[in-house]
Order: sequence, then C-alpha cells, then structure tokens
Amino acid sequence: MEKFKAVILAAGKGTRMESELPKVLHKVNGETMIHYTINAAKDAGASDVIVIVGYQGQLVKHEVVDVVSFAEQHEQLGTGHAVMCARKQIGTVGDVVVLCGDTPLIRPETIKKLYERHKHESNGVTILSAIVDDPTGYGRIVRDEEGHFLRITEHKDCTPEELEIKEINSGMYFFNCEALSFSLDKLTNDNSQGEYYLTDTVSIIKSTGLKAGVLAVDDVNEILGVNTKAQLAEAERIMQERK
Repeated sequence: MEKFKAVILAAGKGTRMESELPKVLHKVNGETMIHYTINAAKDAGASDVIVIVGYQGQLVKHEVVDVVSFAEQHEQLGTGHAVMCARKQIGTVGDVVVLCGDTPLIRPETIKKLYERHKHESNGVTILSAIVDDPTGYGRIVRDEEGHFLRITEHKDCTPEELEIKEINSGMYFFNCEALSFSLDKLTNDNSQGEYYLTDTVSIIKSTGLKAGVLAVDDVNEILGVNTKAQLAEAERIMQERK
C-alpha cells in the first residue's frame, strides 16, 4: 500500500471542557488526546502528519514532541477553513486522511481499512461513518434505495425521514489531494454559522463526477469525540477496557 498524508484538526479551544487548556491536550490514561491520533495515523502508514493548531497553538506545539509539521489556523472559521490552512503541506499529489485531535480512540486498523476502501473504489473522497443508537446532533449519511451514498445532511437541515437515519458522519475522511484542492477552492461560508465546512467538499467532489464512498466503522467508540469532562472519563474507561 502506498503512503498517504494525514491532517489532524487540533485548533479548537473546547469551551465545554471548562478549562483553559486546549482540548486536545487533555489526557487519557496519562497521554494527551492528540498523541493517540498522531500515533494512529503513523501506525496506519502516514508518511507526513500535519497538525493544525489555533487556540494556544504554541502550547500544543510544545507538547507534541512527535515528528510532525504544523499549520496555523489563526481564526476558527470551520473545519474546511482549518484544512485550507494546510494546503501547502497537503499539495495535490496522492491522498490525505483528515482526522480529529479529540478522537483518541481511533485505531490504526480502521484508518488502514478506510484507505484500502478509498483506493479500491478509486474514490475522490471516502467518509468514515458509524451506526449509532442516538444520532442527535450528527450529520446523517443519506443513501439511495440500493444503498449507494447520496449526501451528508447536517442534523439541523434533516427532513423528518432523515432524522430517523442512524448512520452518521464521523468527521474523518480520505481525500484524493487533487480533488480536495479543487473542492476547497469552491467552498463558501454561506451558512448560518458563517463557517467553511469540510463536509461541503463531499458534494463538490461528487458534482465533478468523482466517486464518494463510505465505510462504517466496526466499533462505534472509535469515533467518540471528547468535548466534555464526562466524555473524557468515558474515553479513559474504554481505553482501559481495551488494554
């Protein structure tokens, strides 16, 4: 399997943590959350790991001793904007996986599996999804009758039927770098938050005629985003059970 790049989103403050510490520096079993994501990317075969920093970026850089490069997101204008900040490092050749610095439970095997699916189907983008009991707040994976991926619909934009969908977007993706670059050029912040959403790149890539695929994760815990102290404790419990 050829090498790919990895981008890790780590610019957020994480206000619900009720702490001055950048969210990704909170610890699970004695290691910072971002440490786990970086290791998962490297163990899956990433040749370059780019960490996007913002809030207290110097502190994050200081704490991350692994061999990675950094990109700065000075204003928090959404996930799409965060990835734009790393465009130089991503380039337009090969593939890149976008991961979240606050999902410490993601496994290297899952990233590998996502990459294999991405290459096997020759996709422009491949989304990591999960089937959950309570999809409230998540973007839904909408499929046609045959089960082919149609689109991601954000929770607030869902029809009553779409709200019943249990398959959600994890916020982690593999992109063909050239397709990603093209879609970032077309991204707008024409929404209620005034932000650039990475999710919007999926429909842009599909509209060019490239394929968009989906892989559902086997263990839903892997995509658990840690936004609160309670979720941090939950991640710690799951990590200990794994051991």
